[in-house]
Amino acid sequence: MIRNEAEYRIARVRLKAEYERMKTYEAELVAKGLGAEEVKRLMDPLRSFHEQLAEEVDGYERLLRGEFWELVNFDGLGRLLIALRIAAGVTQRELAQRLGVHESQVSRDERNEYHGATMERVRRVLDALHVQLRSVVAGRDAGQSAG
Repeated sequence: MIRNEAEYRIARVRLKAEYERMKTYEAELVAKGLGAEEVKRLMDPLRSFHEQLAEEVDGYERLLRGEFWELVNFDGLGRLLIALRIAAGVTQRELAQRLGVHESQVSRDERNEYHGATMERVRRVLDALHVQLRSVVAGRDAGQSAG
């Protein structure tokens, strides 16, 4: 997950460079006389990496536009906290100042996607970002057992 503007800029440059490298490599493989299946087999790992990086860049751009995902049973809460910080245009340093903690604490929390964070810490981060989460409680589908 891209967590700041610097990482985003690096990822965009890297994405373009990887794309150019893939085109060159594919042309070299074809020039060597390899068949389509062999070229595909050799190119698939590069394409997979490129697609993953492109998804990260796209995800960061969606966050900048304020587009978020839905939480279900708090899965992804840590990633959402990071996303909210990014969307608010708040740096890790600024968030640390608002929380009254060292920047390294925020960096560590985000690197671990707030794993094990208390609800109090989550509330403090939301307050520092001036964000309010609202929940919707939905019952289980009729076909699922309750226990």
